[in-house]
Amino acid sequence: MSATQMQDTPPPTGEIDPDLVLVVPGKGRPAGAGMDWIKEGWELFTRAPLMWIVSLITIFVVMVVMSLIPFLGSIAFQVLQPVITGGFMVGCRSLEKGGEFEIEHLTVGFSKRFVPLAIVGVIFLLGSLAIVLVFFVFAGMSLIPAFLEGDSNAAMAKVMASATMMLLGVLVMTALFVPLVAAYWFAPALVMMHDMKPLEAMKASFYACFRNFVPFLVYGIVMMVAAIVAVIPFGLGMLVWVPVAIASTYVAYRDIFTEG
Repeated sequence: MSATQMQDTPPPTGEIDPDLVLVVPGKGRPAGAGMDWIKEGWELFTRAPLMWIVSLITIFVVMVVMSLIPFLGSIAFQVLQPVITGGFMVGCRSLEKGGEFEIEHLTVGFSKRFVPLAIVGVIFLLGSLAIVLVFFVFAGMSLIPAFLEGDSNAAMAKVMASATMMLLGVLVMTALFVPLVAAYWFAPALVMMHDMKPLEAMKASFYACFRNFVPFLVYGIVMMVAAIVAVIPFGLGMLVWVPVAIASTYVAYRDIFTEG
């Protein structure tokens, strides 16, 4: 499969594309696939670089505005991330088939399959909160009142006294986040592009990520190095890195989960 292969007619916005034949469970790919995903993600970015950057800035502005609503705004944005990602997946499919990537693609997830996409966001949010609670269990629940009291000296003393347990908590938290992220990674694409149920999509994503551990390791290392380079020029490189990350995720989904 080549994510840059163009066909004649872009699919209707938000509709199930009959040309995409779903393969579940996902296929195992060789180690070199990780680099292929990045290369083809870059190619999708170069087909509409201005619109990618405009879309990213638009999402950033929305995030800032929503963050002005204490607590609820940040939670709502977290829940809506899969909805927005679903729109990006439709935009990537349009580019792949020779169509345009338009700002309207960002709203497709709100009109098509909003509820299941939002459920994916809720599951990921709850899972993240549960993992953070696990960290506090290891670090010591006494840290919470120390920080809430606003006494920086007391808080620092608590941190130093709990350093070993905090380190263990970080390791456990990281170990728990890996499977959660794996379950989330392809879920928005599977829900948006194939109308899969949220839990079914997350289960398929989890299995596919671990089945493709080696290519994902290659992908992760290269993208991490690229991210370090991207933040050097005042972070402006992230205007390219983030779109390539989104597009390469679409490419990986196509490579692992589809024929056609």
